[in-house]
Amino acid sequence: MFDLDKLVRENVRNLIPYSCARNEFQGTEGVFLDANENPYGALNRYPDPFQSELKEAISKIKEVPSGNIFLGNGSDEIIDLCYRIFCTPGKDKALTFHPTYGMYEVSAAINDVRLINIDLTGDFNIDPQSVLPYLDDPSVKLIFICSPNNPSGNCMNHSVVEDIISQFSGMVVVDEAYNDFSGKPSFRFSIGKHPNLLVMQTFSKALGLAAARIGMAFTSAEVVSYLNKMKPPYNISTINQKAALKKLQRIEIYRNEVNKITLERERLMSVLKKISIIEEVFPSDSNFILIKVKDADNLYEQLKSSKIIIRNRNRIAEGCLRITVGSRTENNKLITTLKKLAK
Repeated sequence: MFDLDKLVRENVRNLIPYSCARNEFQGTEGVFLDANENPYGALNRYPDPFQSELKEAISKIKEVPSGNIFLGNGSDEIIDLCYRIFCTPGKDKALTFHPTYGMYEVSAAINDVRLINIDLTGDFNIDPQSVLPYLDDPSVKLIFICSPNNPSGNCMNHSVVEDIISQFSGMVVVDEAYNDFSGKPSFRFSIGKHPNLLVMQTFSKALGLAAARIGMAFTSAEVVSYLNKMKPPYNISTINQKAALKKLQRIEIYRNEVNKITLERERLMSVLKKISIIEEVFPSDSNFILIKVKDADNLYEQLKSSKIIIRNRNRIAEGCLRITVGSRTENNKLITTLKKLAK
């Protein structure tokens, strides 16, 4: 049985958060002499600490109430906050599935939380039996599931993830950074059904604002309140909030870009399968493709010398390289270079 107050660390429950000037007065008109700001300049005022206007815009696009949205300085801040809210350092554990996004492990180490890594199957899916013993372990407070998974690119089996959320008494974080490219339903529509679910998405991938560092969390209002309690007061700048709002006002451009990237992904996968030095091209629901080759380190260096930079994932997925789907011109340069190397 999920009990949020019991799951949250006692010191977090009792924490009185810092109250900034914009907490105490949230209007937009008046003579502002409360925050020790310089009265001159275009960017002299502190940003809205709760990003109200941006959350309303996201709410309309994502069809989630604004009260169920938290915005972080990238998804990495949300990951770190989850560890700090739910896991007692040196005592509690978290769980994820290997290979996956490396920040789950880095944040666990920073917060002195032991991270259990369960190997995915050969086709990069979750084996339900492998996770079953941990669902009743009271020391495991967090489970991170990346879907579509990075670096493999595939979505996890929906019913398996659903079962994990239903059976686990801790928080389940489903990282959907690449969901826009999958064409598959988002777990954000399940937050009303599962009070222990937090779904992450981002402005960095499909929305093309990696430089702005804005991560989204969709979860219960109660979990949002703890995230707000723990975050720095002004965690997202006014500049970045405005950039995100502008992007959401041009949503058709974003949808067109997603369509172009997914079409290029299918074309690129089809061509890569025919290049002799590539042993396997894994299925992808994301904006990147994982391939397996005989000598990943060597091929990576050869491509780098041709000024084509991909990601060497050999250390976490043996023999594998990860290729981001670029523009048609960029993809053609990659294809031409790979074909030359194959000869």
